[in-house]
Amino acid sequence: MPESQGHKHDILTRITASFVNSPLVPLAIIFSVLLGVFAVLRTPSEEEPQIIVPMIDIVVSMPGAMPEEIEKRVVGPMEKLLWEIPGVEYVYSTAGDGQAMTIVRFFVGEDVEKSLIKTYGKLYQHLDWIPPGCSQPILMPRSIDDVPVLAVALTSEHHDSRTLRQVGAEVAESLRALNGVSEVSLIGGRKRALTIELNPERLRALNLDGVDVMQALASQNQADQSGLMTATGAATQVRLDNALRTADDVRGTVVAVRGGQPITLDHVATIRDAYSEPQDYLLLAPGPQSQTKGIELDQGHFTPAVTLTVAKRPGINATQLCLKAMEVVDSLKGTIIPHDIQVIVVRDYGETAKHKSDELLIHLIFATLSVGAVIAWFLGGRASLVIMVAVPVTLAVTLATYWLMGYTLNRVTLFALIFCIGILVDDPIVDVENIVRHMHLPGAHKKSFGQVIVEAVSEVRAPLVLATFTVIAAIMPMAFVGGLMGPYMRPMPIGASVAMLLSMTVAFIITPWLSKRLLKPSTKHEPESYDDPFTRAYVWLMRHLVNDPKFRWLFLGGVATLLGLAILLIPLKMVMVKMLPFDNKNEFEVVIDMPDGTGLETTAAVAETLSRQILDQPEVTDVQLYIGTAAPFSFNGLVRHYYLRQSPNEAQIQVNLIGRDKRKTSSHEIAGRVRELIVPVAQDFGARVKVVEVPPGPPVIQTLVAEIYGPTQETRLAVAQQVKDIFEATPGVVDVDWEVSDPRPETRVRVNADKALQNGVSPDRARQVLALSVGGVQVGLLHDPTARENVPIEIRLPQTERSRPTDLETLPIRGENGQVVSLGQIATLTQEVTPGLIYHKNMLPVVYVT
Repeated sequence: MPESQGHKHDILTRITASFVNSPLVPLAIIFSVLLGVFAVLRTPSEEEPQIIVPMIDIVVSMPGAMPEEIEKRVVGPMEKLLWEIPGVEYVYSTAGDGQAMTIVRFFVGEDVEKSLIKTYGKLYQHLDWIPPGCSQPILMPRSIDDVPVLAVALTSEHHDSRTLRQVGAEVAESLRALNGVSEVSLIGGRKRALTIELNPERLRALNLDGVDVMQALASQNQADQSGLMTATGAATQVRLDNALRTADDVRGTVVAVRGGQPITLDHVATIRDAYSEPQDYLLLAPGPQSQTKGIELDQGHFTPAVTLTVAKRPGINATQLCLKAMEVVDSLKGTIIPHDIQVIVVRDYGETAKHKSDELLIHLIFATLSVGAVIAWFLGGRASLVIMVAVPVTLAVTLATYWLMGYTLNRVTLFALIFCIGILVDDPIVDVENIVRHMHLPGAHKKSFGQVIVEAVSEVRAPLVLATFTVIAAIMPMAFVGGLMGPYMRPMPIGASVAMLLSMTVAFIITPWLSKRLLKPSTKHEPESYDDPFTRAYVWLMRHLVNDPKFRWLFLGGVATLLGLAILLIPLKMVMVKMLPFDNKNEFEVVIDMPDGTGLETTAAVAETLSRQILDQPEVTDVQLYIGTAAPFSFNGLVRHYYLRQSPNEAQIQVNLIGRDKRKTSSHEIAGRVRELIVPVAQDFGARVKVVEVPPGPPVIQTLVAEIYGPTQETRLAVAQQVKDIFEATPGVVDVDWEVSDPRPETRVRVNADKALQNGVSPDRARQVLALSVGGVQVGLLHDPTARENVPIEIRLPQTERSRPTDLETLPIRGENGQVVSLGQIATLTQEVTPGLIYHKNMLPVVYVT
């Protein structure tokens, strides 16, 4: 007699009946499990999802131009061209002093290479938009793969920052050889440089100026292959070799001839083969939990440091790459890395990705065992075994589907998989529960066990299919969420839909096969019993709901009342409403903005003061201070362009915490506690601080952003000030700031053309003298073959000769007649204010309040 006798012989029933005794089912189970194991091993693990959002930074220079001129001559024409490119979503521009920067952001999912080609083609096909005196645009594409997955700090109490930089450069070279590494960066430390400090008095006495020195060095630091010289059938290479390789070579450079005697550089300048002037500082200090990371430094003591960062190529497993990178670093200890230099891991996204992956597996095992225990309690141990096989099979194929679709194991897909666990167990449970019920129905013992199983599965097939597609219909709209949130949400509906379909398939094919072999068929009629308390309570409730109208309406009214009370929790502010819950990370950072014009030393002192407040927190392992340079950026920092924070008035404090499994307080609560401590201190110094946590979802410019548009900058600033005041007065709004430049003093030099020409001095000569005297000029490289990094040759005045505006008036400038005049004789110096930055968004001027 066929297994499905007595039931409608539709295709699904026939499929179920055919697989009850099919030898293919155990093979399918084994294949599914192996496929899932293969997917787990092959799917790359990483911290952030692979969100494709092409972003291109475009930098254009126009030296000397004011922001208003940059806005009209550079930003405006460039924005119009960029806005014409298909796929562009936003165009952000900043017009600054002598420079413009535009950020082109394409729609999510646009191809990175094609976007770069379109942008490059559009700009360079219309080079006529570039005004005279303006550089050609420099394009720098950015993507999530630029985010470092590993950051390692080198620090020591016995070595200075120059030595740390040299050691770090050697380590970086070893890391670059690793397969899968896309970029290795070295942050901090003092770079080696050959500095030439001019003596203005000696230059004046010899009728020379800084431009003469610069030209002499540039013309004499030469090397070239001149070609081949052939004679008697042999070819000889001819090479000009005048390259400067040592400090003595530079000292002996002839800058002029006076009275028939050569004047060498050491007669008019002091030459040092040492450091470049400090442009930034990087410091590290251990916290109360430093011993958990093996840091052997005094708590709270700041030491110089450098940080090595490693970014990976697309599709590379972050966990494996970080392990290999740390193996390389460990192998260099005692050789390239001296014993008294400590190696401290300050970021390891490979480790966090592995932790999340392991956590997922633990959740999967725990969920399966929990479901099995519940089923065993109500339906018996044999029924639970069916579920404990069916659920892992479904999860295994779901993992394989993620791998085939190109997803990686990251915090988003792991959350989606955990979400899937709660819904994919329904179908097998419904099947098994109904099979157990049919086993005890009257007459079940007279049928074959296979027929009982097919009848039980067929009975619940329609509601099972309906429930499956209802769940899919309910969650599938999440797959169409736009913007950066789309890639974050998409793994959930896709994974859950696949899991539900697989769960339904398992319920029709694998569950019946397992039930026949694991469940014990009934051999006699066992009447249904209502003696257990759960069944009696359910029967009592359903009888009253069906038969008693008053009870029914009372029940529905109670449900409606509870629903209303739950909704009232939101307007009564008794619960916090947000799109995603706060994450519990092992890091956060503090972003410090001093007033524009603040010096590097002042910023460093403020950052150190704030850091000491943070180091008092018991959960802190260590902090790093990045002053005048950018800290290793996260995905959040990539979108906010934190890697551009390289001004003397800017600093970042990277705070690392002990693992969340070792502390009771969440990182969000710690960050809030730190904010309360440092904000009053920062305000005393005139600093603006922001405590930046790693967002649980896609990064944004800020949680709350107001964009102020208007006809004039004065109008925009006035409205922005009002909005800023509202933000500051609103409870719960913190870290209020706006993108408005602070007034900064400026010494403006105007050359009098008549006086300059009378002395044979051109304004361009004055420009060159000012540039090399104040800001310094690199006039080439010291060709030292043993140096790992470039060693620039820098010319400038000593710090004592360029610290006051009056110092500029005595700068010597040689005219075409060979005579030297002072800058003050041909130019007027006035004290003014540096013009502020001008911001645009999508071709419109804007002021941001955050």
